[in-house]
Amino acid sequence: QVQVMESGGGLVQTGGSLRLSCTASGLTGDRYLAGWFRQAPGKEREGVACIDWAGNHPYYADSVKGRFTLSRDNAKKTLYLQMDNVEPDDAANYYCAADRRANLKGYYFCRHGLSFGSWGQGTQVTVSS
Repeated sequence: QVQVMESGGGLVQTGGSLRLSCTASGLTGDRYLAGWFRQAPGKEREGVACIDWAGNHPYYADSVKGRFTLSRDNAKKTLYLQMDNVEPDDAANYYCAADRRANLKGYYFCRHGLSFGSWGQGTQVTVSS
């Protein structure tokens, strides 16, 4: 059973940077899609960024493209989300998730903020002006 756990949330100033980490366990091979989602109060869940666990085909939502970057550490089985030039609208609870559908369907689910197979508990990102 795949489990993921996030860390790294906190308070960041507008224009600042923050790095979120997602550590996975229970993976068997690279055929997984991993990603970051976020949900702010009163808003629908948004797929922020996704990538297959082998590190190919990164997807970024338009709202974060050019500001957020995915990276991985295979040895640590950790996926990172580097958040730069953070904006007030980036404030949300951020969730890491993993899914066996490392394919077009999985990316569709990512883009539309739909359900993945395994979810973390979430980490809060607060943005101050």
